[in-house]
Amino acid sequence: MIEVLYEDNHLLVVNKPINIPMQEDNSKDEDFLSMCKDYLKVKYQKPGNVYLGLVHRLDRPVSGVCVFAKTSKAASRLSKQVQEHTFKKTYLAVVTDNNIKDVDHYEDYLLKDQKTNTVKIDKRGKLAILDYELLKRNDNLALVKIALKTGRSHQIRVQFSSRNHALWGDQRYNKQAKVGQQIALHAYSLELLHPITNEKMVFTSNVDRKPFNCF
Repeated sequence: MIEVLYEDNHLLVVNKPINIPMQEDNSKDEDFLSMCKDYLKVKYQKPGNVYLGLVHRLDRPVSGVCVFAKTSKAASRLSKQVQEHTFKKTYLAVVTDNNIKDVDHYEDYLLKDQKTNTVKIDKRGKLAILDYELLKRNDNLALVKIALKTGRSHQIRVQFSSRNHALWGDQRYNKQAKVGQQIALHAYSLELLHPITNEKMVFTSNVDRKPFNCF
């Protein structure tokens, strides 16, 4: 069942569950783009293929708010906002405390290994920027709110883990993560300009799962 946060003739804003790929991959598991297309097909009784543009991506284990474009014009204009950084994404994450600062600004160059699908800090990579603020502490964990300035693959996970603040449950970049844990990373807020009316729009998605609900 798709949780729709907002819908009009141009946009479909939905809350992505954990552990679902955004689009079809080698796993052949059901993907979120196809699920949303099926939702539109049934709701509007559309025959044949349904157009739905993928504007941005969330990693498979990450939950939260994401937007799809229902027309090619909307897709083009939203993609331009992503490129011009007027498309603003805010995340919540639970990280290893280790005396994390109350606020900080991270800038790194990230390089992706396509064969292993892992990312590392490397001067040959692409610039990755984020800001964060500490919200709460609990035992040896910290809840942070992250303003993502660039959208690099695995960016939040790598930038925090490289500073000894690995994300809770991150099976790839946190050596202390236990099997079966889901990464504590949630796309909390999305701010954009409506592709037709140019109206500023903000969508939020609350999270209620471990370990977020421990704060």
